[in-house]
Amino acid sequence: MTRPVLLFTGPWADLPLEELAPQAAEWGYQGLDLCCWGDHFEVQRATTEDEYAPGKLDLLRRLELEAPVLSNHRVSAAVCDPIDHRHRDLVPDYVWGDGSPAGVQERATEEMIATIRAAAKLGAGVVAGFTGSPIWSFVVGYPSPAPEVVTEGFRHVVSAWAPILEACQECGIRYAFEVHPGQIAFDLYTAEMLLDALGGREEFGFTFDPTHLFWQGIDPVEFLRRFPDRIYHVHFKDIALTLNGRSGLLGSYLRYDDPRRGWHPRCPRRGGLDREGIIRALNAIHYEGPLAVEWQDPGMERTHGAEEACRFVKRLDFEAPPRTDSQAFR
Repeated sequence: MTRPVLLFTGPWADLPLEELAPQAAEWGYQGLDLCCWGDHFEVQRATTEDEYAPGKLDLLRRLELEAPVLSNHRVSAAVCDPIDHRHRDLVPDYVWGDGSPAGVQERATEEMIATIRAAAKLGAGVVAGFTGSPIWSFVVGYPSPAPEVVTEGFRHVVSAWAPILEACQECGIRYAFEVHPGQIAFDLYTAEMLLDALGGREEFGFTFDPTHLFWQGIDPVEFLRRFPDRIYHVHFKDIALTLNGRSGLLGSYLRYDDPRRGWHPRCPRRGGLDREGIIRALNAIHYEGPLAVEWQDPGMERTHGAEEACRFVKRLDFEAPPRTDSQAFR
């Protein structure tokens, strides 16, 4: 059986779920990667109102949609980020509170624990998101961090996330951290460092988004080969490198739609990823979870793009042959 194709609802948070869900079903999606902003999924309502999560499920089931993943990238980043004005628009008012950094981090931790418990009520097996990073400012900065600064940064993240991962263990939820610039782990080697720092906790794995690896020069297939048992969720979009001798990989503070950037997000099939190679690698590691379209393409009208992306990903995906030892990476 091929993997279900979901729509990651974050880019659609301006639409109420009752409007978005029927469109997603009409476009051909089999479910939603529900995001905890807008009205798509409100964590506190899910934990305090008995009928809230069942009501969301009823809406989706009427449309023959599933919700196996709950995503809370915005709040999860605030658990370990140095808090500043940028987080004000990312987190709910009750998490922001008076804006004191320690208070925001504490409330973000509480909200992520509540997110885990809400996912269990929803019947989702995976919560996806970020970690935040106390040392991101050292990346390609000057001066370079001393080794003990890096070690302490990872130790801080492990300590801060311990109660959240304990909630995951208690509820039978897996946390799928998206390896992403700005986070404690942003490439293959920092992902290794993070797993080592966590002591290999089984409830912690990765959301595989190949685009954030690709523009850094990392082969996404090599990431899958390195972590075959830790891929808990997959985001599917595409990316185009547009390096022309003037543009750079770090983006020059420019918006995604600015042609001067060195890379741009694209609708699936309209960029430079080896998409078939990724599907083959997912088959080789026996990933059976969903493929969630994270639609981003500043040059395309989004409803057209979302429908096109769903059709393409369904057509691209194919079943693996029966497993033999010679087919495994290990």
